[in-house]
Amino acid sequence: MFQVWFIKERVHMHPSFPASSFLPHSKVKNGKLYLASFAAVLGPMSFGFVLGYSSPAIPELSSISDPRLRLSDEQASWFGSIVTLGAAAGGLLGGWMVQRIGRKLSLMLCSLPYVFGFTLIIAAQNVWMFYVGRVLTGLASGVTSLVVPLYISETAHEKVRGMLGSCVQLMVVSGIMGVYLAGLFIDWRWLAICCSLPPSLMMVAMCFMPETPRFLLSRGKRREAEEALRFLRGPDAPVEWECARIEEATEEQGSTFRLSDLKDPGVFKPLVIGVLLMVFQQMTGINAIMFYAENIFEQAHFEESDLASVIVALIQVIFTAIAAVIMDRAGRKVLLIISGKPNCRCSGFAIGWGPIPWLIMSEVIPIRVRGFAGAAVVLSNWGMAFIVTKSFQDMMNLLTSAGTFWLFSCMCFLNIIFTVILVPETKGKTLEQIEAIFRGTSGP
Repeated sequence: MFQVWFIKERVHMHPSFPASSFLPHSKVKNGKLYLASFAAVLGPMSFGFVLGYSSPAIPELSSISDPRLRLSDEQASWFGSIVTLGAAAGGLLGGWMVQRIGRKLSLMLCSLPYVFGFTLIIAAQNVWMFYVGRVLTGLASGVTSLVVPLYISETAHEKVRGMLGSCVQLMVVSGIMGVYLAGLFIDWRWLAICCSLPPSLMMVAMCFMPETPRFLLSRGKRREAEEALRFLRGPDAPVEWECARIEEATEEQGSTFRLSDLKDPGVFKPLVIGVLLMVFQQMTGINAIMFYAENIFEQAHFEESDLASVIVALIQVIFTAIAAVIMDRAGRKVLLIISGKPNCRCSGFAIGWGPIPWLIMSEVIPIRVRGFAGAAVVLSNWGMAFIVTKSFQDMMNLLTSAGTFWLFSCMCFLNIIFTVILVPETKGKTLEQIEAIFRGTSGP
């Protein structure tokens, strides 16, 4: 206990010193943290299966012999894009869930609409069953896209938070590649069956994982928070010190959210940055590319359009994995700037604009507004994703493929300008220090 008191006193006496420099990281064991993160990122893998499913399924469903299930061009457009409407609603639902029932239970419950949605697609007797199934899986994807980054950022310590946070996008693109690859060998029904397996596994795995310490402390559950930290950091880690640090930050900023808090720069600034990051992410056009990959390659007269889609997904997996490895060394801002170069869209997106907006969202939003602000950020992402994916085929017809991709390239240049001017560097900082930066105070 003397060590905990001494460290806290040193931090108060020297606020310019980062609190993490006093934490004996040699005593921290990351094994169970990695296990908890793996259980959580089964959600983003399921989310990737949902995003990628339309690419191999649409060509098959457009030429299927059963007229009740055959998709016209307009129906195929809705089949691909309607999932984003469900995801936007899921973002709002997820914002309410994380504040009311916590991060862990929210993750477990979001596996249900994944399974129910794919079940409807498997048993579909008409196109409307496809639509409802896609909306349900989109709803689950929206909840997942909010909850998993928060869960990882609140359980990981600052030394590995960037790497683990990047694994969210890594599992999304791995899911996309997996469904593209499986689509080479199995039909759309068996593909939907395979897509329902990761969310089922996630529900079981999360039963054995802890709630996040920050959520527990926000509910006044100090003993449960210390137990969660011992699980995540190991038995010899200074969990009392970490709990005290989080509690001090929580007491300083309060634990309840009011609309008047939006006038606070410590809330307003990170919310605006989070929303704009998501808008610019979607304006790169990447979701339209991944949703309609096979159709794009067919229009470009590729003979093996399905195989070309797998190669594109594989490139994303490789570069997202590279981003995860270097994230805590290179920093977020540098990778976003490099990623904005429009002449390497898929690889560039994977190394920066794919994983980093979700990571920064989970880092900069204060804990007391994470439900409301997180929902607003996710809603902006999926709302913009719907606009881009639904209008993509119309843009291709109106502007031609060259004009459409030139438009996306212009957005990439705007991304770079926005990053240089407004996006802060969060590498190596605790969540409490990041909050303090936006409040204009010295962090704990």
